[in-house]
Formats: sequence, C-alpha cells, structure tokens
Amino acid sequence: MPRPEVHKLMERMTIPVIAAPMFLVSNPALTLACCSEGIMGSFPAHGTRSREEFQAWLDQMRDGMKKLEDAGAKPAPWAVNLVVHPSNPRYPGDLELVERYQVPVVLTSKGAPGDAIKRIHGWGAVALHDIANHRHAEKALEAGVDGVIAVAGGAGGHTGTINPFALMNEVRQLGDHFAIVLAGGLTTGRDVLAAEAMGADLAYIGTRFIATSEAMAAAAHKEMIVRTRATDVFLSASIDGAPANWLTPSLLAAGVDLDVLRTTLPGKIVAAGESKKRWKDIYTAGHGVGNIADIPTAAELCRRLVAQYRAGRKELAGNLMRERGTAPMTATAAE
Repeated sequence: MPRPEVHKLMERMTIPVIAAPMFLVSNPALTLACCSEGIMGSFPAHGTRSREEFQAWLDQMRDGMKKLEDAGAKPAPWAVNLVVHPSNPRYPGDLELVERYQVPVVLTSKGAPGDAIKRIHGWGAVALHDIANHRHAEKALEAGVDGVIAVAGGAGGHTGTINPFALMNEVRQLGDHFAIVLAGGLTTGRDVLAAEAMGADLAYIGTRFIATSEAMAAAAHKEMIVRTRATDVFLSASIDGAPANWLTPSLLAAGVDLDVLRTTLPGKIVAAGESKKRWKDIYTAGHGVGNIADIPTAAELCRRLVAQYRAGRKELAGNLMRERGTAPMTATAAE
C-alpha cells in the first residue's frame, strides 16, 4: 500500500485525480477551481516568468485555499511542479519558495530528484516524480519519493512512449509500497476507474484541462483541441530534445515540414525561415484529444469527471453482482 502520507492526501480528494501541471496552461485560477471540487490542482513553477511572479502565484494559492476553507469547503490538496534538472537555473530558488510556503505536494520532473526529496519530506510534503520506464522508477524510489507519475505513451507535451498497460505492469513489479499516478490519454472519469483497475492509485489528466475557461492556453489552442483527434497528434523529439506530442495543425501553421521533422535530430527544430519557434507558436495535446468537444469551466469539468467516475463504479459493481448472481448495489453503496 502507498505510504500513509499519500493516503491522507487522497482522503481529501473526491476522486483520485490530479490535474496535471502544464506549461503556459496551468495557473492558480485553474488549480483552485480543481481543488474546490475535490480534484488535486497543480501548476509548474517554470510557468511563471520570474521568482517574483512565482511567489505571487503561491500567495494566490495560500489566500485562495484559506477562502475556501473559511467558507466551509474541504478543498483537495494542491501541488507545484519543479524541474529538478541541473540545467534549470531557477531550481534552487523555486525549491526555496516551495519550502517557505509549505506546498503540500511537490511534483518533480526532468532529472534525478536527489537531495530535494529530503527537503520536501522535511516540511511534511509528499513527493511524486515523473518517470517513463522501469529504470526511471527504480532511480526515483532509490531517492525516496512517495510515488511516481508513470507517463505512458499518449500523454500530451513531454511524453513517455510505452503502452500504459506495459508501463503499469513493469513499475508495479517494484512493489506496492509507493503510489503510482498514471498519465497518458486519460480524459474521463471512467478512464480514472480503468487506471485504478490497472493498479494505479491516482490518475493524471492534462490535455482535457487545457480546454477550460480558466486555462492560460491561447484561444486558438483550446479551439484546436476541440476540433482535432488522436490522428492529429505528432510525436517528435526534434522540437526541444525530448519526446513530446504536438498538434499537427499547429506545426504546419508554424511552417514546420513534417517530413523533415521526422528525420531531424532531437532539439534541431526546422521551421519557417530556419527560425526557432517557441512553445507559444506550437500546441501540445495527448491522444485523448479526440474525446474533447467543449470548453467548460474547470469546476464544471471536475464535476463531470466525478459523475462519470461514480457512474462507472456503479455500473461495474452492478455487472460484478450480476455475474455472481446477487442483486446489484444501490447507488449509495456503489459510490
């Protein structure tokens, strides 16, 4: 079973879902809306332009959570994503701020978490680390993380490449003493239930939250997500050196020749006029994009996910009962 600290956090959540931290998408407004509905919200520290802006976001979270609690709500915990790779010059200062504000959950990525885990545990926070394969998980667990975020093939933005069933099975071979958060193509409450059936403790949902009113994503990004499907997602490591899923229409609009991109070395983006295109000019999305048809508020989306999850549990429980020749459970019991 996952560590007690993880269970305490999950007890404060309506369903086991984390709204993934997305660069140039997630912000305090989106995070607070999710937390208010019992889903863990998050944002990346590097989504801010400076240390001062990051601190302002942390102030917004502290004040926003207090308002929810003062109003009698029991919000889900929130999280911040830290890039712990040595190439990130902001990492030491960002970690210092996260510690000062006692952020309850820290999502580390792009590097070995190392000594950061000791500091995170020092203020009683939970540490979850991005992994894409069995060896990554081993190294993260050796560093003392409370759980891993298994980024499977089909995730939006920077992604893993392994099928989620295969990845879950390989990571679970390492034991059941840590939490696994499954990421990659999940868009509905039923997907969350399926992730649990596969052995995950929580589900990571990213792309679906891009198409919400609170998300910072450009209107064109949101609209493109609504009108595209999984076949419009293009996997390439040539944009910035790491495997990532991009929306093909945005690549074409940026002047990228897909045939050239397929044979370009990682990090050597080829674009119109040989000029480097920034993230704001090309859009990311995961394989679940074809299941997105509207742009609701984040709170509305969270309520929808909860309803789908509960309906799925009720239906599954009923099917199991019928197979056993007993009466199906009531709605209350199933939930």
